[in-house]
Amino acid sequence: MRKPRMCNIVCRKVLDKKTAKAFKEKIDDEYRVNMILDNLPLVVPIRGFDQENGVVYQHGFHVGLKGRYAGSKEEKQFINNHLTFTVKYHKDPHADSARIVGFEVKPFSVKHEYKGEWNEKTRLTTCDPQAKRAVTSSESPQEVEETREIIFTYDVEFQESDVKWAYRWDTYLLMADDQIHWFSIVNSLMTVLFLSGMVAMIMLRTLYRDISKYNQLETQEEAQEETGWKLVHGDVFRAPANSDLLCVYVGTGVQFFGMILVTMIFALLGFLSPSNRGGLMTAMLLLWVFMGLFAGYSSVRLYKLFKGTEWKKITLKTAFMFPSTIFSIFFVLNALIWGQKSSGAVPFGTMIALVLLWFGISVPLVFIGSHIGIQKPTIQDPVKTSKIPRQIPEQAWYMNPTFSILIGGILPFGAVFIELFFILTSIWLHQFYYIFGFLFIVFVILIVTCAEITIVLCYFQLCSEDYRWWWRSYLTSGSSALYLFLYAAFYFFTKLDITKPVSGVLYFGYMLIVSYSFFVLTGTIGFYACFRFTRLIYSSVKIE
Repeated sequence: MRKPRMCNIVCRKVLDKKTAKAFKEKIDDEYRVNMILDNLPLVVPIRGFDQENGVVYQHGFHVGLKGRYAGSKEEKQFINNHLTFTVKYHKDPHADSARIVGFEVKPFSVKHEYKGEWNEKTRLTTCDPQAKRAVTSSESPQEVEETREIIFTYDVEFQESDVKWAYRWDTYLLMADDQIHWFSIVNSLMTVLFLSGMVAMIMLRTLYRDISKYNQLETQEEAQEETGWKLVHGDVFRAPANSDLLCVYVGTGVQFFGMILVTMIFALLGFLSPSNRGGLMTAMLLLWVFMGLFAGYSSVRLYKLFKGTEWKKITLKTAFMFPSTIFSIFFVLNALIWGQKSSGAVPFGTMIALVLLWFGISVPLVFIGSHIGIQKPTIQDPVKTSKIPRQIPEQAWYMNPTFSILIGGILPFGAVFIELFFILTSIWLHQFYYIFGFLFIVFVILIVTCAEITIVLCYFQLCSEDYRWWWRSYLTSGSSALYLFLYAAFYFFTKLDITKPVSGVLYFGYMLIVSYSFFVLTGTIGFYACFRFTRLIYSSVKIE
């Protein structure tokens, strides 16, 4: 600590055919070397183009670079074999001790030279501490070829810094440009205001004009001309087809919503610092497991409303359906990573631990939640359901279920789309994502947008005397997940340069998991919004 080093020789390697090929592949695929010092990741400072004297940090340094010799057309691979480390420290004003607050590196490619035969005491001519000759550029780079020798060297310099130890992560987490986030939020708020206006109009029109008219018992023809939603009062709370599946999906969505909400609150309060690597993932997994309680409760409450009797079957489905799908995809992806002998694979022991968490804590909690739910009195419908289902009139083309469901997904996706770009960039392009404040605002906007678009489309649907709203309300806002997946595909082809099939499969596999989770989350928000809305309007009218 605080003892600078210059031109320390690490080792000398002569490349054989296999090693040279491996190095070339890693350089072609732009692999980076990551290191950690005192829990700080190694970064390469890169001068920003647009910011005045701003610096952008790149995680880790590239194994090497590709280039051509002057006058040659052939592209060669050069290895970064000299590293100049800068360790920044903050001195304790009351003692002689110091704490590390920064860890940076500048990589160089240098063809090292020396006189005579190589031995332990050889001095380099290209980099010599006694002659004060340091490496400052990559003018004569080290080429990667079979039988070439490569000498690896490094310098360490220590710099005193004003940054206190408690704030050392701030430089890593500096937002390059937060204007675009504000632009995204204002853009999303416009959508929300537009939708809120529509919902307010519908509420005013419905709850004041329609209801007062119905309750004054005007002639049936006038009321019928006015709106069609009252006409379906005898069918609007009829249980839908596949009601069991709907209960399971709603329960899962509640579990997911609880997990995301609590994670975001923790992150906002600063509990999930990036210095605790894997903290975010651990928190999310544990919260998912404990939110099983709410999943069981909400799915059984809904099941009881549909006059269901086999509550244990629904509970089992809630506990296993969504997690088993996700786990299967994850297992296949992990097997692919194992097959590539990558260190990024989740160890087998961790997989077993995940299964134990799921079976040992999550499943019992889902059952406890269901048991509490089944003890509660059944939710009462505001109007009685008739015995014979009413015939649904022919619908206009724009009220076609497929069309209205696909239209419904556009707005929630539009609300999160810019933030999504940043999240994808941070996941796939090795950058820090730590703007949970923005993310929380976007999440609130997402909830409001999902709720409002579903209410608007549900109202139009009931007005055209189509009472099959249960599944439609879930799928309307849930369809935003389809756009999310399509955007992920667009991002893959435009922003990422992935050529290996396994990497492509991994990307789409993980994005499929994300999209499926998003579907469950947004679908449930839309469903509950519509559920409250229909109960509200039908409880306000007198039904003879």
